[in-house]
Amino acid sequence: MPASSPAIDDDFLAHVRLSCVPGIGGRLRHMLLERFGSPQAVFAASPREIASVGRIGPTLAAKIPALVADRTAEEVIDICRNRGVAMLIEGAENYPALLSRIDDPPGVLFVRGGFEPCDALAVSVVGARHATPYGKRVAWQIAGGLARAGYTVVSGLARGIDAAAHRGAIDAGGRTIAVLGTGVLTMYPPEHADLATEVIAHGALVSEAPPFSGPHAGAFPQRNRIVSGLSLGTVVVEAADRSGALITARLAGEQGREVFAVPGQIDCRMARGCHKLIRDGARLVESIDDILEELGPLFETTTTADGREVKSPAELQLGDVEQQVLAAVDAHGDHAAVDINELMAASGLAASQVLSTIGVLEMRRILRRLPGNRVERA
Repeated sequence: MPASSPAIDDDFLAHVRLSCVPGIGGRLRHMLLERFGSPQAVFAASPREIASVGRIGPTLAAKIPALVADRTAEEVIDICRNRGVAMLIEGAENYPALLSRIDDPPGVLFVRGGFEPCDALAVSVVGARHATPYGKRVAWQIAGGLARAGYTVVSGLARGIDAAAHRGAIDAGGRTIAVLGTGVLTMYPPEHADLATEVIAHGALVSEAPPFSGPHAGAFPQRNRIVSGLSLGTVVVEAADRSGALITARLAGEQGREVFAVPGQIDCRMARGCHKLIRDGARLVESIDDILEELGPLFETTTTADGREVKSPAELQLGDVEQQVLAAVDAHGDHAAVDINELMAASGLAASQVLSTIGVLEMRRILRRLPGNRVERA
């Protein structure tokens, strides 16, 4: 569904105004809100009070209160209304729940297209801009496999691996989200304008920058925390020693998300970053199953694109009988211990089917056995 912006009020305006202040990124915004409590209170504070917040110099501290009279935020809101750009405010119901769990979520997300509940089941696929044909092919295959398994593919719309990942998800009939380092009305790189249009039709373009913001070096590392923050895990496909994809992987680890890496040829410069990640503990990816098997329980129950409620990504891979047994467990309530004999009666399946299915669900870390012939959700 297309994202929709809330009604404009003073609080909403203050959120947008704070997001438009040059030099205020996610971390500084978080520090200001911790100190003052709300964007409105930030703008009501004196320069001396603002300067008491670490990492804010006197020039920026003096500028912030003066911006109350500046009309940039109102102009941004008008542009968004006229160009079909939604504005999602942190803390609002329509703000992505996964992203809200990171330490420094964007105060405002500008969105073309829209989020769906199933986008909580997302994996990012990132890597080198100067990718090899092998890397592009693998990124396309992995993204397509994730999409067919029911996952949304997140990437950054950059050349190379990112573009291949978006294309793989779209070609598989799945959803994809592109997180931009520019505004959502400024296409970079320009040759990806057509791809961006397809991404909007199959998901969303997202940025924390005002809509017409142009590219600058500092914005791209900043956007990487959003790429990983929207995702349950991040897959790196080709990365040199100094790659933005490695920043995304590091941020994913710091956010408590899974990190995966695809190995490459030992004499290929674009494989060095992935090999370093694997040495440091990232899960080696040889097939889509390596990703699907590693993803743990969700933060909260999520509705899939076909309307099923799931509590673990592993549920996307279940067959009819496995779903039937799991539904019988869930019918007893969250984390209830259920007698296996009751499951046999409730599911209507043969004892051998129930027992073998419980074994499968245990291996997939969806159920756990308890003493006394009982099981519960893992």
